Amino acid sequence: MGRTVNGRAASPPRYADAHLRAILGRVRTIAMVGASPNWVRPSNFVMKYLIGKGYRVIPVNPAAAGREILGQHVYASLGDVPGPLDMVDIFRASDAAGAIVDEAIAVAPEKGITVVWMQLGVRDDAAAGRAEAAGLTAVMDRCPKIEYGRLFGELSWCGVNTGIVSAKRPAMQP
Repeated sequence: MGRTVNGRAASPPRYADAHLRAILGRVRTIAMVGASPNWVRPSNFVMKYLIGKGYRVIPVNPAAAGREILGQHVYASLGDVPGPLDMVDIFRASDAAGAIVDEAIAVAPEKGITVVWMQLGVRDDAAAGRAEAAGLTAVMDRCPKIEYGRLFGELSWCGVNTGIVSAKRPAMQP
């Protein structure tokens, strides 16, 4: 079953590569709402990856508040995070995204938030509209880990889209 917006099938949002590259190039501190302490969860893997790329990733998860995920203190809400934030990465279901975006808008002037990023499968057009009306950049249905790898050349390390790795049989030599 496809995604719907107002009862109609929704096409995936499109973002220019230069736009996503610019976002990932300028943000340094990311609050990951929905970060999981469970190492097999996608949010944990994405958090580990982004930390490895030099980002400061601060986990936000009310159920794990006060504990640590990947050596980072977990906070219950965006407002509880001390210091500035550049981006909020939402690793929650679409129906929870609106409230998180509203919290990001509310604390943005104090925290310096400029980007609200909704993970793969997370889409709330109304919330994205509110974020943009408040002067924030909104990205939906994308993963910063995947986009980083795609836009900064890491996928080619694995032979993806290079022609080096192929399911085709090599041509016979004469």
